[in-house]
Amino acid sequence: MSVDFDVSNHVARVTINRPERLNAVDSAAHARLAEIWDEVEQNPEIRCAVLTGAGPKAFCAGADLKENTGLSGVNYWKNISAAGFTGIALRQMSTPVIARVNGLALGGGLEMVLGCDIVIAVETARFGLPEAKVGRVPLDGGMVLLSRLVPRNVAMGMMMTGRLLAASELERHGLVNAIVPPEELDAETDRWVADLLSCAPLSLRAIKAISRQTAHLPVQEAFQYPTDELEAALCSDDADEGVAAFREKRAPVWKGC
Repeated sequence: MSVDFDVSNHVARVTINRPERLNAVDSAAHARLAEIWDEVEQNPEIRCAVLTGAGPKAFCAGADLKENTGLSGVNYWKNISAAGFTGIALRQMSTPVIARVNGLALGGGLEMVLGCDIVIAVETARFGLPEAKVGRVPLDGGMVLLSRLVPRNVAMGMMMTGRLLAASELERHGLVNAIVPPEELDAETDRWVADLLSCAPLSLRAIKAISRQTAHLPVQEAFQYPTDELEAALCSDDADEGVAAFREKRAPVWKGC
């Protein structure tokens, strides 16, 4: 399989497994990733997901340019789904997703990172959108999302030159949450997973929904913006359980309802 998928203890772990191609995504991997994200969203037992690439060199080098899909750039653009590259970059997923960036994140690989909520990277990781160097453009979220998540000129510099930025540079600009040596990547990722699992799952979904859906609104409108996720969290049994656990000085037992 070109993509490994495992679910255990409320965590989905998704690994692009094409290390010989720097985890570049071909059409088969693209389709499988889209299926996986559908499953993650539909399974209430999954409270967070971790996305990474196999091997020590690359998270994902983007689309596999050696594959001939038969689609022109215009046709691809006109038929692109709202999900974007691999079903996550432009998709409004409600499940929290951590990017475990173990190496290069280029093109669609960086666009997948932009679709995640928390980014953990090794010290040697590098990020870039080099599409213009091969006569293409970052269609699957890069042109739309990057300049919203880092300063505009940083985004323009990356996209218009194809330059790669180190993890430390993007941490400074707020895109990367933590940087660690390679041998500490799993432990750091697991710490973030544990922190997510310690929180009420419906609260996390509400926070994510409001944050993503109100960024364009004036503050007062954002305060009053209704979402199904917010209502579900406010009316949940977990809301009562969290307060009860705090008063009783014990760990809460989340039911996700």
